[in-house]
Amino acid sequence: MVRTLSYQAMAGEADSMEPFKNSISPSLVKLLSGHIRKNWPAFDEGVFLSEALDGLEGLELKARVDRVADGLLRHLPPEIKARSSILRAVLHPQQGNSPEQTSDDTGMRGFAIWPLSLVAGRHGLDNLDVTLDLLKDMTKRFSSEFGIRYPLIHDQDRVLSIMSCWLDDPDPAVRRLVSEGTRPRLPWAQQLPRLIADPTPALPLLHRLRDDPSEYVRRSVANHLNDISKDHPALVADLAADWMKGADDTRRKLIRHACRSLIKAGNPDVLTVFGHAPPELSVEDIAVSPQRITLGESIELSARIVSTAQVPQSLVIDYVARFLRANGSFSEKVFKGSSIDLPPNGEALFRKKIQVRPITTRRYYPGIQHLNLRINGKDFGDALFDLHIPD
Repeated sequence: MVRTLSYQAMAGEADSMEPFKNSISPSLVKLLSGHIRKNWPAFDEGVFLSEALDGLEGLELKARVDRVADGLLRHLPPEIKARSSILRAVLHPQQGNSPEQTSDDTGMRGFAIWPLSLVAGRHGLDNLDVTLDLLKDMTKRFSSEFGIRYPLIHDQDRVLSIMSCWLDDPDPAVRRLVSEGTRPRLPWAQQLPRLIADPTPALPLLHRLRDDPSEYVRRSVANHLNDISKDHPALVADLAADWMKGADDTRRKLIRHACRSLIKAGNPDVLTVFGHAPPELSVEDIAVSPQRITLGESIELSARIVSTAQVPQSLVIDYVARFLRANGSFSEKVFKGSSIDLPPNGEALFRKKIQVRPITTRRYYPGIQHLNLRINGKDFGDALFDLHIPD
């Protein structure tokens, strides 16, 4: 999610000019409360709103979601079937999760579904059939990828078996949930320890979805495989080689996106899958200009790449920054450069302008920093620049 919440399903209630936390706003909570009261007159709407809205605007998005989910649980019936019936009744009659389809007077969809799915998933483990059927309906109006993780942790084998029956569902949101809900390291979500340790139970599901007609589904499959690659790179490299057999352009795009972290890391097996063999070349005259900058300024990295091969070479050229840490060691960050075809005994000039600017995810320290090229997984050269940090 702050992957910019790029999910189609998660764009509904969020204005691009507002913080995502405002997707769970006081007005949305009031609308939800009204729908629950309409469908279950015993609902103590006044107490629920008093609890849910107290300090809500000072909370971040996930905390707002949990606040609403916890409040609903306290005030809805404890019996799973009764509670699920009420939650289903407040769903918007019209399915779909495009940005313009938001909650209204006819029902709830978009971001309002997130806390509802947590109530269903966290607290519906004693009746998985009812719970999974409800989560399946909810995902058609947002995404149940967060709520479904609790049943998966509770009884992975049974839940995967039920989800396998969704692979041919006519709604792409349901098919996507099969992949997205089982992602072992889904951002902003509870991790799935068993699938992190052994992702193979989910692989038959991903195989069935690899050529799905929906880009929405295929992108989820790619992201799922990218998750797996962080713990099992050899498995994903082997799978990529297998899936590449007879692959059309659409599947090749999926595989490349699935392998993006391995490509960036220079994994030689994955690079070979995409036709990038170990390079036969030298890197000459690698340099940084200017050699001393102040944080916020730009430098240019340049080098000559000279082929030593008698055949053409397909090259993926990235650049690696090794930034100084407080203890004198270095942290490595790989940045995308370019892809080129280098002719036999030919050469190419690499130039890249790089702005070294403050960002929230990295702290810079003054002193000598290092840059080099990573070509088809192999590192070349070492260019230095001196970074000045203003007081």
